[in-house]
Amino acid sequence: MLFFIIALGVLLIIVATSKFKVHPFLSLLMGTLFVGFASGMSFDLIVESINSGFGNLLMSIGLVIVFGTIIGVILEKAGAAYRMAEVVLRIVGPKHPQLAMSIIGFIVSIPVFCDSGFIILNSLRKALSKRAKVSMASMSVALATGLYATHTLVPPTPGPIAAAGNLGADAYLGTVIFIGFIVAVPATLVGYLWSIKVATKIEVPEDVSATGEEFDYDKVVASFGKMPSTFSAFLPILLPILLIAVGSILTVAEVDNGIASFFVFLGKPVIALLVGVIAALPLLPAFNEETLNGWVGQALKDAAPVLLITGVGGSFGTVIRNSGVEEIIQNWEIGGMFTGAMFLLVPFLIAAALKTAQGSSTTALVITSSLVAPMLPVMGIEGAVPLALVVMAVGAGAMTVSHVNDSYFWVVTQFTGMTVNDAYKAQTMATLLQGIVTIVITMILWVILV
Repeated sequence: MLFFIIALGVLLIIVATSKFKVHPFLSLLMGTLFVGFASGMSFDLIVESINSGFGNLLMSIGLVIVFGTIIGVILEKAGAAYRMAEVVLRIVGPKHPQLAMSIIGFIVSIPVFCDSGFIILNSLRKALSKRAKVSMASMSVALATGLYATHTLVPPTPGPIAAAGNLGADAYLGTVIFIGFIVAVPATLVGYLWSIKVATKIEVPEDVSATGEEFDYDKVVASFGKMPSTFSAFLPILLPILLIAVGSILTVAEVDNGIASFFVFLGKPVIALLVGVIAALPLLPAFNEETLNGWVGQALKDAAPVLLITGVGGSFGTVIRNSGVEEIIQNWEIGGMFTGAMFLLVPFLIAAALKTAQGSSTTALVITSSLVAPMLPVMGIEGAVPLALVVMAVGAGAMTVSHVNDSYFWVVTQFTGMTVNDAYKAQTMATLLQGIVTIVITMILWVILV
C-alpha cells in the first residue's frame, strides 16, 4: 500500500505538471503533502520532513547552483560562448561542420542551459550550415544533442547537481563531473551520427531560402563584436572543474599539510564555483549597474525556479524516507536481476517514464533521485564511483525522450523550421538513442569500475 501511495503521489505530480500546467514546484509540493498524509505520517513529522528536506539539500548545493548560473549568464552575454564556438570551429575545420556543432554544444551546455545555448548559437549554426552547404536540420540536431548531453549529465548544470545532492553524492562532485564527461562523450557522438545519417535527409524552408546577412558567416561572426580571448572564455568553466578535481584527489590521497588543506578548501564545490564567478568577472564589458546588477540579477532569476524545484524535491525525498519505506526495503530479499549493474535500470526507467510523461529533464532528475535514494543503502551502493554512476543512470533516463511536452523540443523545432513529424524523426529519436547509449555505457563502467 505504501508503494501504491508513492506511485499515486508521482502520478499526481505528472498530471498536475503536464495536464493542468501547474508549475513543477507546486506539483512537487502537492505530491509531497499527499504522500505524507496518505502514508499516515504525523502532522509534525510532515512539517519537519518538508523543512529539513528543503533546507538540507539547498544547504549543500544551493549556492553551487546559483554560482553556476551566474557563470553561465556572464559567458552567454559577454560573448564567451561565441569565442568557444570559434575556437572549436578553428580546430575541427570546415570539413566537419556537424562535428564542430556537436562539440560546441557539448562545451557550452556545461554552464549554460541547453535552451539558452541553442538560441544564442542559432545564428552561428545557420551561417555555418550555409557556408558548408549542409542541411540546416542536420546542424540543428548536432548542436541540440551536444547541448543535451552535458545538460543532463555534467555538473554544474543544475539537474545533475540536484540528483547528486539527493543521492548523497554531493560530497563526490569531482567524481560525478569526471564520469559525467566520460559518459557524455558517447551520448554526444550518437547524436552527431544521427545528425549526419538521418537529419541530413530532412529539408527545412531555410535550406532553399538561405539568403541575407543572417546566413553570411563572416558577418555573423563580426556581429558578435569584440569577443574575449580564448583563455578568458574557457577559464570560468575549466578552473572550477580543475579545483574540484585537485581537491578530490587530495582528499582521497589523505594528504595532510597546509598547502593540501588549502587546495582541498578551494576544491569544495561552493568555493570552486565562487572562484569560477570571480574568473568570469573580467569578461564583463564594464563594471556598472547593467552588468553587476542586471546580468547577475538575471542569473538569480534563472536560478530561482531551479532552486525551488530542487529544494522541494529534497522535501519529497525526505517525506518518502520518513514514511517508512526504508524499513520495508530493508526487509526485501533483493537479488537476481536487480543486483550490480542491472540495478541501474531502475533509476533509468523511472526517470525515462517521468521525462516522457511531463517533459522536464530537471524535474525527472529531482523526482527520480528522491525515489531511488532510500534503495541505495539496502543495495550497498556507497562511495564516489558507484553513486556517480547512479547519477549517470538517472541522467540517462532524464534525456529519454524529448518530444512535444518538452520546451527544448519546441526551441529546436521553432528555430530550425522543422515540422513536428520531422522533429520526431530527428530530435526525438536522437534523444532516445542518446538515453539508451548512455545507460549502456554507464552499466559497462559499473562492471569495470565497481
